[in-house]
Amino acid sequence: MTAAPIHFAGERLMLDPGGALFWPARKTLIVSDMHLEKGSAAATRGSLLPPWDTHATLERLALLMRRFSPERVIALGDSFHDRHGAARMQTADRTRLQRMTEAAAFTWVLGNHDPAPPDGIGGVSVEACELGSLLFRHEAITGAIAGEICGHHHPKAQIPARGTTVTRPCFVFDGKRLMLPALGAYTGGLDVRDPAIARLFPRGFRVFLLGRDRLFTFAFNRLAA
Repeated sequence: MTAAPIHFAGERLMLDPGGALFWPARKTLIVSDMHLEKGSAAATRGSLLPPWDTHATLERLALLMRRFSPERVIALGDSFHDRHGAARMQTADRTRLQRMTEAAAFTWVLGNHDPAPPDGIGGVSVEACELGSLLFRHEAITGAIAGEICGHHHPKAQIPARGTTVTRPCFVFDGKRLMLPALGAYTGGLDVRDPAIARLFPRGFRVFLLGRDRLFTFAFNRLAA
């Protein structure tokens, strides 16, 4: 896979086609919105989704950790689909995640779906995390200072392609704020033109669509309507 470098708040960062961000100078991997145990949460409400989302999402995370060998991992909130998600994990998945938290220092940024620290999982939980010139939080704050990295909205974008459109998860970037796509296997997406996202980038933005092995970047005014 080919990661795309960006310069942000005086730092060189790498956008990865796997949907994660890597900060080489700090050996830090950043992911967002894994929504672990979304399938089991749906089952408690009578919606029988295949119970494989946690395994699939952890496989994505494990691949990223093998690729970058991070010393630190920052998860930008909604890592679990609800506050009881960690307790519903199958033993093999729970053991695998615990081994990841032993291999790297995990920082769990709390989100709106998981507003409490994960039960019995390694790492530390915080409302937000500031490292150097970068500020990591789950949900962007309007008017925040430059250097904010966030998730929450699960951004996706449409681009015209050979008489049709292609829709893919994406990064959203305007030089002051960077929004990450969701990593979770069962997460949907919100179009970047939706006011909930667009208002956070009032001067326009670029998207970096996730491809199989690379990213595809477009200015906001080239996106499909």
